[in-house]
Amino acid sequence: MKRSSTSGTAPMEMRKVVVPEFIFGTGALSMTGSYIRHFGTSKVLLVTGPHLLEMPWEKEYIASLRAAGVPLAVFHDITPNPKDHEVMAGADIYEKEECDMIVAIGGGSVIDCAKAIGIVTTNNKEVLEFEGVDEVDLPGPPMICIPTTAGTGADISQFAIILDTRRKVKIAIISKTVVPDVALVDPAATITMPPMLTAHVGMDALVHAIEAYVSNARSAFTDLYALEAIRLIWANIGTAYREPWNLTARENMMMGSHLAGMAFSNASLGLVHGMAHSLGGLKDAPHGLCNALLLEYVVDYNYDASSDRYDDIAVAVNLDIAGMSSEEKKTQLVHALTERRRSLGITETLSDLDVTRDDLSPLSRHAFNDPCLATNPKAVSEEAIGVLYEKAL
Repeated sequence: MKRSSTSGTAPMEMRKVVVPEFIFGTGALSMTGSYIRHFGTSKVLLVTGPHLLEMPWEKEYIASLRAAGVPLAVFHDITPNPKDHEVMAGADIYEKEECDMIVAIGGGSVIDCAKAIGIVTTNNKEVLEFEGVDEVDLPGPPMICIPTTAGTGADISQFAIILDTRRKVKIAIISKTVVPDVALVDPAATITMPPMLTAHVGMDALVHAIEAYVSNARSAFTDLYALEAIRLIWANIGTAYREPWNLTARENMMMGSHLAGMAFSNASLGLVHGMAHSLGGLKDAPHGLCNALLLEYVVDYNYDASSDRYDDIAVAVNLDIAGMSSEEKKTQLVHALTERRRSLGITETLSDLDVTRDDLSPLSRHAFNDPCLATNPKAVSEEAIGVLYEKAL
């Protein structure tokens, strides 16, 4: 029986929201050791990037790890767009070192790789066997994630994106079993990000929030996260890009990224990410850059299917669209997104990523089969995707 509504409106549809435990704020790094002790682990696999343990905050972090009194094994052979063979190499180290917990500190590539290492070890399968939605039987071992970039949302999401090197396709592993047990979100860890990385991952976070807000799997909860994320990122990304040392901007960007992560983890994504996954897989290009170069074209395509929602986004980025026609509103929003991208030094086209017209067919085919398209607000064909890629050349 349906629940009645005194207002006469239909009852809210039930929604499940999955969010891990997290600590947010300057100093969260120092909590690592106490959380390791909490899990009662005997040996930790520390998954990180090749240079991250040379950062200024490394001493505080390592001191916290050592305070836990638990032995460490380290895996850091990870490249941007984590590869299938990197995941399997990390899983081998985990098993040989007899670890029973994973701590990941790094950007989205590191954290996605760590998530995949975890489920490979508990399920005793090759990582590519987990492609798709809810294809993971057993959760990974206990995991703590510590993001060092403000953009990917990997530290709290139900997604892990891994590059299938044979097919040159990024696969999406989407399952609540890859949600970390704890995320320690310390804005101070992002101060060492160079300006262009700040721009790329910041635009990635903006796309997360926009796509979650217009997703056909959205809810009242994800709407709150997404809109506030859009406001925070729009207001602070320029300052974080120009003034990397500005901790207030870094805190606001990390908060925006975190909210966007909670939004898209539960509402999923859309066509921008489907196309970006395909592009990043074929050209091994930075994920945030791919999203930034495709966003304006997808918004232009999607607008008529969700105009009210895109108008909300326009208001959230401080556009005065009162009294405008729908076409004028769309033009204003697309123009604002384009100008923001350029103001962050992202001026490339797909041609600059060595994309040619011969690539359009495989790019479109792989994007069309990406699971993110299931929640795009507008139906899309392989041919339409090809047209969008062509416009971005």
